[in-house]
Amino acid sequence: MTAPFSRFEWMIAWRYLRARRAEGGVSVMTWISLIGITLAVFALIATLAVRAGFRAEFVDTILGANAHMTVYSELYVTDSGQTTRAIPDYAAWAERLAAVPGVTRAAPLVKGQVMANLRSRNTGAEVYGITLEDLKGIPRVAGSEAAAGDIERFEQGIAIGSGVARELGATLGDRVRLISPDGVRTAFGVSPRVNAYEIVYIFTAGRYDIDRTRIYMPFAEAQSYFNKEGHADEIEVMVTDPEAVERYAPALIAAAGDGALLWSWRDSAGSFLRALDVEDNVMFVILSILVLIASMNIISGLIMLVKNKGRDIGILRTIGLTEGSVLRVFFICGASVGLVGTVLGVILGCLFAVYIDPIFSLVNYVAGGGVWDPSIRGIYQLPAKLQLADVISAVGLSLGLSFVVTIFPARRAARMNPVEALRYE
Repeated sequence: MTAPFSRFEWMIAWRYLRARRAEGGVSVMTWISLIGITLAVFALIATLAVRAGFRAEFVDTILGANAHMTVYSELYVTDSGQTTRAIPDYAAWAERLAAVPGVTRAAPLVKGQVMANLRSRNTGAEVYGITLEDLKGIPRVAGSEAAAGDIERFEQGIAIGSGVARELGATLGDRVRLISPDGVRTAFGVSPRVNAYEIVYIFTAGRYDIDRTRIYMPFAEAQSYFNKEGHADEIEVMVTDPEAVERYAPALIAAAGDGALLWSWRDSAGSFLRALDVEDNVMFVILSILVLIASMNIISGLIMLVKNKGRDIGILRTIGLTEGSVLRVFFICGASVGLVGTVLGVILGCLFAVYIDPIFSLVNYVAGGGVWDPSIRGIYQLPAKLQLADVISAVGLSLGLSFVVTIFPARRAARMNPVEALRYE
């Protein structure tokens, strides 16, 4: 009685895999199975890496340039009879919110929409009134690698997104006119307000819609420009763990007091993230089917191998080889193809994720440019992020399917009657 997977079983399996020229059909099927599994695993890992990279980049651009949680006031009526959400005691609100455990920054904001004009070019923009200290706490703005200018001069001008600068044809030192319809109140009504500001800082947040529309203005100047002296529109709150932002909500509401409302980054981007999750699951199922189809080629190759090796099986059974040994020999043949194909697919998939930038640049060059439109997808490049869990799931799926489909033709070989196999030899 020999131990399972003995050395002679591996030797026989290896000889069968190295088919002779006269049995070239078996060798061709082996190569087809190997290439199929390699490409299927490669596609699965590459897709999972791109999916993870896209989601990570998308979330990072949101969290790096936007509030994790926005605190604003419910509607109320002022003494003059106007309905507003303005926060008159914004400094006290910000101080109380900043004291909540887990909050890293609470910044009052003044917001408004304007028309930006430089020479003969115009573009719509959204102005954020903020202090220099709070602006320096926004990672994707203050820490922008593609930034130009000196953020320390922010109090002397404005900071604009690179997309706004591109639309206006603006550079550092240019004076941009900002036109607001909600301007000076006169006896004849409200006239537009037009002020010119020097561009002292140009940032790239990495997200198209932010870079294309956002302008930062000193907080006190924004209050004056939008006729909101002594008020703020909202409080921008940053927390240590934005992925679990919901758990900060009760403490923030309690700190802000009565009349406070919350709006988190998940509220604004939640539907898109849920759509990404659904797409991820669907893509994983589709690519799993692709791996299954590739694994089915192993059955075809093994069935041909069993048919061609019928005489050998009869002889092996006659000299004392058990059904279990024959089953293991052909299981090794099929499983080896699945294992080698999986390893090659993992290597190709990991290389694709690591070198995605030059690969994408080549594809973009061959296609003549315009393959990736940031105005549609929001971010500027196709990212990829290798995750151990994704690689393990791809390997487990491929090996599991390869091993399972191998069992059926291997059992057929093991149950072959040696007398019938040798009758016409």
